[in-house]
Formats: sequence, C-alpha cells, structure tokens
Amino acid sequence: MQQKLHIKVGDTVKVISGESNGQEGEVLSIDRNKLRVTVGGVNLIKKHEKPTAANPEGGIVEKEAGIHISNIMVVHNGQASRIGRKANKDGKMVRYSKKSGEEIK
Repeated sequence: MQQKLHIKVGDTVKVISGESNGQEGEVLSIDRNKLRVTVGGVNLIKKHEKPTAANPEGGIVEKEAGIHISNIMVVHNGQASRIGRKANKDGKMVRYSKKSGEEIK
C-alpha cells in the first residue's frame, strides 16, 4: 500500500534544506516509491542529451531533479507550515495548516 504524503501535485512548496534552501516552486511530480518530488525551477541540473528526432541539436539541457520529501514544506498563505489531517464537518479527511489552523484546498 502506498504511503499517504503531506503534499500533492500542484502545491506550492518551500525547500527547507540542501543546496536549494529557501527556494519556492510548484510540485510537478511525485515519486511515491523513492519519496522524492520534482519542484518547478528548483534543484536544476545540467543533463547532456544526444541528438534525437525531437531535439536534432542535442546538447546540454537544464532540468529539475528530485528532492527528498522530508526537505520541503507546504506554503499556505505565504508561510511554510507543517501539515496535519483532520475530519471536516462532512466527516471527510482534509489537510490543514498547523501554523494557521486553516484547511488547505
């Protein structure tokens, strides 16, 4: 069974440790097996690509690399916050910001 994570694709997150410390971006993809996320514009690496039909030039391309899930925090109302889960009025589990107590959509 897959582990429940505190982030979802599309969340705005802040990097809290590592080389990209302090940078913010949107979650593009999540690798649930390796517990890594790809964040837009953060942790950029240079990758050498061979010429292909789609990219006849080839060359060096900058792209985002994965960051371990423990090194990011969800940003809610401009502040990085820890995330909790609680039942709302309908009995459905929702994520909420532990800093402000508000639900995260």
